[in-house]
Amino acid sequence: MSQTPLNFFWFRRDLRLHDNHGLFKALKSGLPVQCVFIFDTEILNKLEDKNDARLVFIHQQLEVLNSQLTKEGSSLLTLYGAPGEAWKKLISDYPVKSVYTNNDYEPYARKRDDEVSKILASKNITFYSFKDHVIFEKEEVTKDDGKPYTVFTPFKNRYLSILNQDHYKTFNSKKELAALNKTIPGTVISLTEMGFIPQKLDFPAKVIKADVLKNYKEKRDFPAENGTSRLSVHLRFGTVSIRELVAKAIDQKSTTWLNELIWRDFYQMILWNFPYVAEGAFKPLYNNIPWRNNEKEFTQWCEGLTGYPIVDAGMRELNATGFMHNRVRMITASFLVKHLLIDWKWGEAYFAKKLIDFDLASNNGGWQWAASSGCDAAPYFRIFNPSEQTRRFDPEFKYIRKWVPEFEDLSYPAPVVDHKFARERCLNVFAAALKKF
Repeated sequence: MSQTPLNFFWFRRDLRLHDNHGLFKALKSGLPVQCVFIFDTEILNKLEDKNDARLVFIHQQLEVLNSQLTKEGSSLLTLYGAPGEAWKKLISDYPVKSVYTNNDYEPYARKRDDEVSKILASKNITFYSFKDHVIFEKEEVTKDDGKPYTVFTPFKNRYLSILNQDHYKTFNSKKELAALNKTIPGTVISLTEMGFIPQKLDFPAKVIKADVLKNYKEKRDFPAENGTSRLSVHLRFGTVSIRELVAKAIDQKSTTWLNELIWRDFYQMILWNFPYVAEGAFKPLYNNIPWRNNEKEFTQWCEGLTGYPIVDAGMRELNATGFMHNRVRMITASFLVKHLLIDWKWGEAYFAKKLIDFDLASNNGGWQWAASSGCDAAPYFRIFNPSEQTRRFDPEFKYIRKWVPEFEDLSYPAPVVDHKFARERCLNVFAAALKKF
């Protein structure tokens, strides 16, 4: 094997060749670039389902990447194992000069990257990491005193005040593919080899239709409508460029959709600056709520058998498709926490297991919003009324009929709890707990 030095690019949550910041930097580095992906056993070993749709999505995208790289005379190396051990093997097998990748802000990812960078440094190999899946990161959007924002609206206002075209200028990494290494044969490890079950699944397209963007503000809250972008899984795994999406939102003057993209950055910054939110409440007082945690009622919620049609429709959609409309995510989360007084972390974990677009920062932020324990959260006395939410956002029961066709039949279960009773119980429990501490 040739001992010509190589730079490696490590794919993680950026599964595309186009407008990939770290890949662009690697390709411009002056050395041949070998692309690699590591199936991380630290993550995969925790998956309960051997037919996990997210892994299927990742595997599909890696096959696409490898096909694209093969057309350029290169390939994608894939490894299966703990990242630290994988890199020890790579640097023993190949003449690695530097490793390029893109930033990840989750607590585990930070720990992983710190470990890998130390392993590389011990062999005089440089580790470079770049901002790619957000527009602003870490401490780039702060208050005048340099402290991070914890309320969305002032964060958004500062974000927009400093945003300019340079922030969403694309990196033409596809134009630089001649710099790819062409000496190492690579292939994508099969799901079967890793103990998972291959599936043929259809995922949302990675383009947003013009009419959806045009009508986004008016239709996005109605789950029966085709009113949202459905790009969340692509944003999660980086098969689309956030820079191009922000540019499109600005070009189309879709401020409402742009706001949703800004929320992504906001929650990523919260997770970076306050990593403890991954384990508990952003507002520590809320860790003292005496949850009921009734396991039977939790199971009814999970299975979509609460007797509240809009809640049950959302949970059944999630279980069947791995997706849930954002308005319904808020309704189902509020119901679990406020009506049933079940710890939001139970719901967060269930969503984490089921959502194909699961992203720790956004999922945690959304659940803490519903539980009133997070930054810029709904006050604890804001309790969604499922019937009112249905009247406003599914008045003709189109969404409900799709997922709960028996909701008007005698076979449909009675409500697991009375709304008025649940609301008063929640107010009393939260008020007493917060006053006590």
